[in-house]
Amino acid sequence: MKKNSLVFLAGVVIVLALGFLMPWLLKNPFYFFAGYVVLQYVTIATGWNILGGYAGYINFGAAGFFGAGVYLSAFLFTTFGLPLPLCILAAAIVGAILGVLMGYLTLRIQGVYFAIATLGLVVVLETIVHNISGLGGASGMAVYGPRPPAWSPGPSQYNFTVMVVIAVASVALARWVEISWIGRGLRAVRASEDAAECSGVPTLRLKLVACALSGAVLAAAGAPYPFYTSFVEPVTAFSLIIGLNAIAMPLIGGTRTWVGPVIGALLLASVQQIATVTISSELNILFVGAVLIAFVAFAPGGISDLFGRNKGRARP
Repeated sequence: MKKNSLVFLAGVVIVLALGFLMPWLLKNPFYFFAGYVVLQYVTIATGWNILGGYAGYINFGAAGFFGAGVYLSAFLFTTFGLPLPLCILAAAIVGAILGVLMGYLTLRIQGVYFAIATLGLVVVLETIVHNISGLGGASGMAVYGPRPPAWSPGPSQYNFTVMVVIAVASVALARWVEISWIGRGLRAVRASEDAAECSGVPTLRLKLVACALSGAVLAAAGAPYPFYTSFVEPVTAFSLIIGLNAIAMPLIGGTRTWVGPVIGALLLASVQQIATVTISSELNILFVGAVLIAFVAFAPGGISDLFGRNKGRARP
């Protein structure tokens, strides 16, 4: 096993250990409410980057996959009593299917046309939920989760630990994609799709794989949300801020590696949580927009690319 893989594996073990130990070390539940949101955005940013970063297909439909995971999980629990792990697995499978369907219908177009087409997915899914009374319609639905297992001291701590596992799994998946033949093919697509096609790269197949993996991760990120809030409604589940953050965080952190979305999500989501408590939650979208404009203007490659260039310049 290579040194980088060993370091990554050690980091995974440490993060998972902290995820299970912190609920017993910290007594204030607010840390876990805020930490859940930060980790949720780590997962969302990582999932978006598999298609939007590696392949270069800007996807405005992240909120659609997230909302699908939210409502599927809420429906499966309230109707059939499925436990949260099975709800997450079902959401990931449905998200992958939605990703393939969306990709098959839209990947033949590129650029702004593809972005607009993916935005339509959010509108369609939200409209469907609005008109299904079994999902609560526009009024939403209450979700009263079960008691947390014995190894977790409370509901907020349990949701936090679950999101730690999902975030770690999504980052591990993104790293595997990046270093595998899939990642090499997607980078070729991003550089020049026509040239990649002429070189024998199965571009459509790779893009469908990226859509499936991205959709699965985004939907899995939404699955624990009903248990976190105990109530879901369409406007929040398919929120504009989710789609905006899904794009902004990888762009701020850097889209070329798995590290970039993690850095961007940790930075931006943490600042958003602090701003929500100290200033106002209404300023989140304005703050995200301002930070995104600043990075596009002064560091278009993101934080990871900026540090990489500086490190290269420092070498003799």
